[in-house]
Formats: sequence, C-alpha cells, structure tokens
Amino acid sequence: MIKLSPQAEVIAAVISYSLCSGSLVLVNKLILHFLPFPSLVIVVQLLAAIFLIYGGNFFGIMDIDEMKWEFLKPYMIYTVAFSTGVYTNMMCLSTSNVETVIVSRALSPLVVSFLDPIFLGRELPSKRSIAALATIVIGAIGYASSDEKFLYQGISAYFWPFLYLIVITFEMVYGKKIVKSCEFKTLSGPVQYTNILGWPPMLIFASMGGEFDRLEVTLQQYGATSVIDYLFKLPAHVTALVVLGCLVGTGIGYSGWWCRAKVSATSFTLIGVLNKCLTVFMNVLIWDQHASPFGIASLFVCLIGGSFYQQAPMRKDGDESGKAQAEKDLIFTKEEPSDLEMQQNEELMRPLVKRDTTPEKNEE
Repeated sequence: MIKLSPQAEVIAAVISYSLCSGSLVLVNKLILHFLPFPSLVIVVQLLAAIFLIYGGNFFGIMDIDEMKWEFLKPYMIYTVAFSTGVYTNMMCLSTSNVETVIVSRALSPLVVSFLDPIFLGRELPSKRSIAALATIVIGAIGYASSDEKFLYQGISAYFWPFLYLIVITFEMVYGKKIVKSCEFKTLSGPVQYTNILGWPPMLIFASMGGEFDRLEVTLQQYGATSVIDYLFKLPAHVTALVVLGCLVGTGIGYSGWWCRAKVSATSFTLIGVLNKCLTVFMNVLIWDQHASPFGIASLFVCLIGGSFYQQAPMRKDGDESGKAQAEKDLIFTKEEPSDLEMQQNEELMRPLVKRDTTPEKNEE
C-alpha cells in the first residue's frame, strides 16, 4: 500500500470524504430520477459494498472482522432502524428535492438534544446550543414558507421528511445504546454488519412499496426478459450513475472515519457544512429541481445553526461508565449539526458503535 506523509494523509482524507459526502445525496437523487425503485437501488448498493469489502480483503487491501453471533443479535435490532432510515431517506429523495432532505437532516439535533437526557443521561442543552437550535428552527420555518410543495399540499408534503427525521433520531439516540457493546478490531466491522443485515429488510420495503410490480412493467417496456437483460439495456449514463452510487456509498463508510481521525471535531463539522454547500451548488447547476433562492438561503441558516450546536455533557450524577460512553459518543456526533451521515444518505454507511483504540479509518 502507498505510504503517505502525515500532511498528505490529512489532505487525502478530507478530499475523499468531501467527494463522497458532497455527492452521495445528489447521486442517489439522479439514480432515482431514472430508476424509480428506491429500495431495490439500496439493495444493489448494499450488496456492492459487501462485494467490495470482502473483495478488498481477499486481495489483501483491507482487514475485516470475523462475524460473531454476539454482535449479530444487537445489530439485528439496530438494522431495523438503519434500513428504515435508508428507506425513508430514499423516499424523501423520490418525493422531495435535495434541499428538503438536507433541512430535515439538519433538524435532527433539535430532537436529539431533548432525548439525550432521557436515554443517555445527559444534561439539557447549553445556552449556546439552545441559540443554535433556535437558528435551525428559524431556517426550517423560512424554508417551509418558500417551499411551493408545502404551500400547495400542506403538512402532507413533508410526510417522508418527517418520518426520516424521526427514524434517524431514534438511530442516533437509542441505536448507540443497542450497539455500544460491539467492539470491532477494524473499521470494516460496522460496515460489514449493517450491509449484510441491511439488504433483506430492503427487499421487504420493496415488496410493500410495489417496486417489484413496477419493475415488471418496466421490463416489459424495455422488452427485457430478465433483470440482467434490463441492466444491459440501460443507457450508459444510467449504468454509470448506479456504479458511482455503489462506489460512493461504500466509500463514505470509510472516508468519514478516516477524516474524523485526521482533523479536529470543529474542522470536521466545518467540512460537513461545506460539503452540504457543495451538494446544493451542484444540485442548482445540474437541473431545475431545487428550492427557491430564499429557500436555499434558509437552508444555509439551518447549516450555520447546526455548526454552532454542541452536545450536552453527561449529568454529574451519572455513573462512570456513562461518562466514558459520553466521551466516545462525542466522536459520533460531530459529523454534522448533530453527518451520518451518512449519509446513505451520508448517513447510509454510518453505524453508531463503540470502537477500540486501533487507527480509525465510515462515512453514512
């Protein structure tokens, strides 16, 4: 493997994470524009990630963890939230523009800050964090007031964004309690479990959403006799987008943790905000499916508020183990206002787990 100097490694980590984080939501939006099968697209991305991980291990490029039953049990529970979060994220992209998805993601600290004292024994938000949360709310209200879809359809226009917010909030708060007992030796461990356990629930979502029926109709329209035949008949640019989505979806799971390990928490938060700005800028350039100028300005107000939010410390009456866990949790909550990221979105490959002291490498 290529040995980089410390400075070059920082630059490489920041660039790789920025490319993955800034493009993942937009790439998935473009894929769904041509292939309206959100759950099936995610299945392809998850299986591709598994193939890339174990392929990299086979050729000696990366180390992986052994699959253990004691880790499978908590991850089976966590995977329900993970899969639901990914599905609702893709449904948001299918029914809303990119900016709406980013705003709904930016609202997550507002809910997390009041659930943390209940589930994780933290104090209430500080004055600075309350001001940051108020700024996020002001930005979100401003965005909704300029959103044509919301003005015409009312609150029903935000059904999927609201559901996405609820699911990722649960994943952030309670998900950490479920999987905090899992200690992995490599950064591939969390990605292995979430991808191996994540694709079967996505097939269930695909069936519930009628995606198999729509796929059958699409096969008939293309004159394809099978899914494989259909894939070969897809336009080259659509195939390229699917491949890019698989690579970016896998890459964010690693580049996120690599970048975290090389920069400060403040720098990482700033990078996350700049990545969102990059996503919005690219979305505006590519097509007309984006928010109004006032809506985009309101989105940036949300991002600015999120950048000033700080996670509350543990309560003084908390036990020592809780305090130790809080220190570890700080690592997971500095990606974005609360980015996750992933992504999947950028929270697509971003499981919240307890890590050991091996070099970090995630990251949605």
